[in-house]
Amino acid sequence: MARFVLIRRTPLPPVECWERLTDWPRHGDRVPLTRVSAVRGDGREVGDVVLARTGLGPLGFDDPMELGDMVAPGPGRDGRCLLLKRGRPVRGWAELRVRAVGGGSAAVWTEELTVTSLPRLLDPVLAGAGRLAFGRVLDDLLGS
Repeated sequence: MARFVLIRRTPLPPVECWERLTDWPRHGDRVPLTRVSAVRGDGREVGDVVLARTGLGPLGFDDPMELGDMVAPGPGRDGRCLLLKRGRPVRGWAELRVRAVGGGSAAVWTEELTVTSLPRLLDPVLAGAGRLAFGRVLDDLLGS
């Protein structure tokens, strides 16, 4: 499995940071040829499914992710969202965490994924691509 961790500090308060990180359609706005939406539930509760569709016309793939945990940040509590990747081409998980730091927040994005058609030998390349692509998404979402 390819694994990467991204950490960003932001002056945003934890609740606003959380709202931006869990605004699923905004994720798709930042990735070329990708749309992201809740397809079961509203994308805010355990068991809901968020779908990332990447492609052009009929050429592409779906990355369905079930919310395995969804706890918004609160007084003395970090926010945590666990996305379980349930698709055929992409398997694994992603965890988004938000915690209060000073007058703002720290956002931590951890992801472990496997692309079924890629040999494990390419995991470091896949992790590097994930760091670049999702690092840009995180920076854009948080306005950094």
